[in-house]
Amino acid sequence: MSSSSLGFHTLYDSRIEKGEELVLTEELFEQGLDTADIPDPDLLIRTSGEMRISNFLLWQIAYSEFVCTDVLWPDFNRYDFLRALLEFQSRDRRFGAV
Repeated sequence: MSSSSLGFHTLYDSRIEKGEELVLTEELFEQGLDTADIPDPDLLIRTSGEMRISNFLLWQIAYSEFVCTDVLWPDFNRYDFLRALLEFQSRDRRFGAV
């Protein structure tokens, strides 16, 4: 069973039971997420004209690029996807740098 499927509480509890000191690090926090074995997304496409993320993958999208479109999800097609990819491709990604 992978550490990501155990969840943070299980990781925490097992280390406490062993008498280990637990220092919460970014790595330990990431291990407790359901997406621990999945790379963070480079692009988040938000449909229906919404300009919010609704608490979706908050930790994982810290350095993701956002493309917002007025197209509703049921109508979002491969051409809309291509437009989003072209917009993403034209961006200068700095990964948090100024």
